[in-house]
Amino acid sequence: MEPRYPNITVVLSDTDGNAFAVLGKMSKALRQAQIPYPERDAFTAEATSGDYDHLLQTCMKWVNVE
Repeated sequence: MEPRYPNITVVLSDTDGNAFAVLGKMSKALRQAQIPYPERDAFTAEATSGDYDHLLQTCMKWVNVE
């Protein structure tokens, strides 16, 4: 399945299971790609609506994750 923003790649392998670090990297990547605020807010709402696995799955739905 193709991510929503396939032109954005985020490296999460160095976050060591830290959900706040994952959210920070994703937020920064979306902001730098000039994704509109409502879309970034929708990502955050979806990503934080479950556990850590849900967070990672949501990241993979939105961008390319390495």
